[in-house]
Amino acid sequence: MSTPLHTGSSAALPYWMWVGLGGLLGAIARYALSLRLSAATAPSAGLAPLPWGTLAVNLLGCLAIGLLAGLALRGDWLGPALRLFLFTGVLGGFTTFSAFGLEALTLLLQRQWALALGYVLASVGLGLLAVAAGLWAGGGAAALRH
Repeated sequence: MSTPLHTGSSAALPYWMWVGLGGLLGAIARYALSLRLSAATAPSAGLAPLPWGTLAVNLLGCLAIGLLAGLALRGDWLGPALRLFLFTGVLGGFTTFSAFGLEALTLLLQRQWALALGYVLASVGLGLLAVAAGLWAGGGAAALRH
């Protein structure tokens, strides 16, 4: 019995392998960019102590997914394997914030205002609560307060 991970293939590779290869590249790109930005934005550089690497990765991921989605909507040049490789794999490994941005914007463009607002508020608010619950469950919340 096949599972969704095993359905479909392209160029002799199952789709799940395209996702995995893309994820590997996206994660490496995220790590490399974060390292470079951490060095460039160290406190000695005089910048506010924000997680600049994460911000840059999230914004670049949003730009990339918007560009790719726009290009994909203009033509059928993105086959299933390439779509999975780029969107789910590379951008999923790079940042999932880009998927969130595309989904929220899609709801807005479809004029589903209440649903879009609910999705954004739930994603951010419940995401913060989930992180807090995880920190509390793991006993790490006290360590962050110092």
